[in-house]
Formats: sequence, C-alpha cells, structure tokens
Amino acid sequence: MPAYVRAALAIQKLLVANRGEIALRIFRAARDSGIGTVAVVAPDDRGSLHARSADETVEIRSYLDSEEHIRAAKASGADAVHPGYGFLAENPDFAKAVGAAGLVFVGPTPEALRLGGDKLEAKRIAKETGVPVVPTGEPDEVGFPLMIKAAAGGGGRGMRVVRDASELEDALDAARREAKAAFGDDRVFCERYVERPRHVEIQLLGDGKTVVALGERECSVQRRHQKVLEESPSTALDSSLRKEMSDAAVRFAEAIGYRSAGTAEFMLSGRDFFFLELNGRIQVEHPVTELVTGIDLVTAQIRIAGGEPLELGNTVALDGHAVEVRLYAEDPKTFLPQAGRIERLRLPAGIRVDAGVEEGDEVGVGYDPMIAKLIAHGPTRDEALARLRDALAETEVAGVTTNLPFLRWLVSHPAVRAGRTTTAFLTDYPPLSEPPLRMPAGPWDDPWRLNLPAPLPQSPPDVDEAAHAGGPGGAAGGSSLTAPMPGTVIQVLAKEGDSVKHRQPLIVLEAMKMETPIVSPYDAVVKCVHVAEGDRVAGGALLVELEE
Repeated sequence: MPAYVRAALAIQKLLVANRGEIALRIFRAARDSGIGTVAVVAPDDRGSLHARSADETVEIRSYLDSEEHIRAAKASGADAVHPGYGFLAENPDFAKAVGAAGLVFVGPTPEALRLGGDKLEAKRIAKETGVPVVPTGEPDEVGFPLMIKAAAGGGGRGMRVVRDASELEDALDAARREAKAAFGDDRVFCERYVERPRHVEIQLLGDGKTVVALGERECSVQRRHQKVLEESPSTALDSSLRKEMSDAAVRFAEAIGYRSAGTAEFMLSGRDFFFLELNGRIQVEHPVTELVTGIDLVTAQIRIAGGEPLELGNTVALDGHAVEVRLYAEDPKTFLPQAGRIERLRLPAGIRVDAGVEEGDEVGVGYDPMIAKLIAHGPTRDEALARLRDALAETEVAGVTTNLPFLRWLVSHPAVRAGRTTTAFLTDYPPLSEPPLRMPAGPWDDPWRLNLPAPLPQSPPDVDEAAHAGGPGGAAGGSSLTAPMPGTVIQVLAKEGDSVKHRQPLIVLEAMKMETPIVSPYDAVVKCVHVAEGDRVAGGALLVELEE
C-alpha cells in the first residue's frame, strides 16, 4: 500500500521541501512533536535562515525539482516530506512520487490534489455538490469584463482582468507565459469578472473520511491578486452565512476525500457567494485561524499524515479576533519586489511573529521577498487592530526597502477599521494616499451597495511610467526607462526607430514569477534598446532610451 495512505504511521524525521518562513514554521511544529527536521537548500540560497535552522541540511539543485527532494529525504533518512506552500505543494505528481518512494507525504492524496487543484475540474465538482460557481466559458460566452485564470494554480500567477476584446490576445499570451513559468502548465480559462467582491475563505481540516470547517478568513485586501491583510472572523458573515459557506466548503472537500489542511476560497457579494478554488496546502495566513481556534494546523497535518484520526467534533468555537499582515521587501507604493541586505531588523514583541530572515540576511531576487508575518490577537476586532498598529510602530527594517509604511497606513485606514473592504480596496484607496476623514455609516455603506459611482477595479497595474522614466536620455525632450526592480527580461517589444504610443509596453520583466510591463510614458520614438530577451537586470538598470 502506498505510504501516503498507510495508517498508524509514526513519523521520526521530516524533510521540509520548501524554504523561508514556512520551512521555519514547520520545523517548530515538528520539534514540538519530537520529530527530527531536515532542510533542503538550493545553491543560490545557502545563506538563508532556514538552511541553518534544521537538525540537518541537504543541498539540492532546485526547489522545483521533485526528484531532488526525494533524493535528499533518502540521503538524510527522513521518512516524511512536508511541502509547505508554493513550489511543489499542490503538485499531485510530487505527492505521488513521494509515496512511491516509500515516504509519507504530509498533505492531501495525489488524487485530491489533482481534483481540487485543476480549477476547471474543481468547478465541475462544485456544481455537482451544489456549491455555487462563477460562470466559465469562451470569451464571447462570458462577455466583458472577464477574468483569465491559470487552470493549474493560484497565488495571482496567470491572472488578468480583461475589460475589452482588444486587450484579450495580449492578456491571454501573458497569462499563459506566467502560468507556464509558475506551474509548468500553460492552460488558462475565462470566467465572468465579479466587480468589487469580498474574498472569504474557509479553513478545512480532514482525515480522508471526516472534514471539519474551522471558521473563515477575510482576505479582501490584495495587491496583484495576492493578499496583504487577513483576519478571522470576517465582518461580512453572520452565523447563518458562516454555516452556509462552511457547509458548502465541507461538501466539496468530502466529495474528493480530502485529507490534511486545506482552504476553500470564495468570492462574496452581499450574501451571494461563489466558489473559486480549493488550496490543497497550508496557507500563508493560517496563523489567524490558529489564534482564534487554538488549533495548531501544522501539527494537525503531521498527525493526520501519521495516521491519527481527526477528533475535533463537528463545530469549532472561535475565540476573539486575529489580524495578520505580511512584511515584504517591496516598494510600498508599486509593490514591486526589492533586494538587498537587511542591515537592521527589529520585530515587535507582544504579538505573534513568524519570520523567515534575520538581521544580516540577504533578500535576493529569486524567491518570495517576504520578511515576516505579524499576527495580533485580541478579544475584539478593535483590540486586535490596535495591537497590530502598535506592533507595526515598533517594527524597524534598514538596508532594504519594505512595505512597512504601507502596512502602517493600511491598518489605520478608516475603511479597514470599519471592516468595509473589497478586492478593489487598493483601487479605491491607492497605497499611502490620504484616507477619508470619515466613512459613511448606515445600511447602504457596503461597497457593493453604494448608489454613487465608483472607479472600476483594474488588472494588476503596469509600472508607473513616470516613476521609472529618468531625465533626458541623450536628446532634448528624451528620457530613459529603467528597471523598477531586479528581474529577467522575457520580452522586448520595441526596437530602435519605432514610434510608440503613450502606455505602450516596451519591455516585459519577470520577477518572482510575475510579469511587469515597462511602458512608454508618452508618444515617442525609441532611440536605443539596451537589453535583450533573457538578460538579467538589476534594479535601476537602463532598459530603453526614448526621444520625442
């Protein structure tokens, strides 16, 4: 019988097939359970904190090479593998290969990962189990605006909002490239775009037979389709709606025989909700659920993988309120990733902090630039937010640009404090903009119910052309376009002598598996292109010179 379904297992040594904050989090849970730990490290990541924090460390060629993880597990004598999040965490072939090698996979079965991870198949199962879904189909069937999504993954990769048919071809090409780079699968699909929803997810825990819902998380504040603030419980749910959404999530998970921790994600508009996807892994935001339920989700994953049945009962009480923000090495206005050495790092006391780096560590260009997660818990939402605000005031980072100013602004924003946020929050309130003096009160203050017109939410923004257009570029009235962050040039869309229009993409950079178009700041002529496809460039590197 394959190791991933064998019962009554006693895990002795656990290899974590990941890096950074989540690897450190899993090491802690394993040690608390008396389990030995093994870290893996890629050649360009040898100096990382996780590599020096496990009982043993094995070097591998790449975090995306499944065979290397299995080799490392065998070499170290590990009997189980935890994939964390990202990389191979939701790859059914990896889960199957781990089991075939006689190792325990700490996560769902390969079949559950396949069924839940393929968004098109997941939508089919959701419909069969009575879970509402957003209509999907060909662009002419769906109509505009529509959302392009990667069939094999999430995390914002391969996602594009398209509002007009003229934008469709370029958006499809970019989404396919991004999906291929992130997931090794370039399949994408189109679904109706729901304006201004909330993003609410239900935490699930299952043992292959029983599935329990552990409350919800509100994750509406996002940049580039990736979350920046999460909380539990959501201000948008009452007990009736919470039960309805939880029951829908459990029905879906039971239909695929779900085991381990997982999350059913939904869009919520008023009291109408639509299933988005099942994330078959531990989530970045899992600490807020741990703080309000008292359940250690990573330890639960390990115990379930070891053959222990789930013994939580049918309902779990929520205690107080928890809020999490993610401290990143990124520009606080554009959210573009930054690199550099952390010369000073002062993280707050008095709240939970899950960090992935220490003072003196390098934040590189090849991996997620998250520095730490800051999570505050309190008996009420107001108190949790106040504790988080105070913790952010204590936090100091020097040597690398971070989103700390943005987080301080965000946690104090009236719309956030009032619990009235949607996925369009950062469109309605641009980062670090002057917040409104007061929020409207009354029965019509929810964003999807406002009678006044509001700006439409947009796709992830192109790089602000003014921010990266330098002074004269060798000719009167010219300018120089520079790289807003370190990355790889994946497309050069203009050549010397081309006449280009305002906001026409000239270069496409890739960083952290996300594409960033570099656009012309005005109608111009291309004087010189300084890069070629495949070039790796540093932040501030000269890309294109223009002249009027």
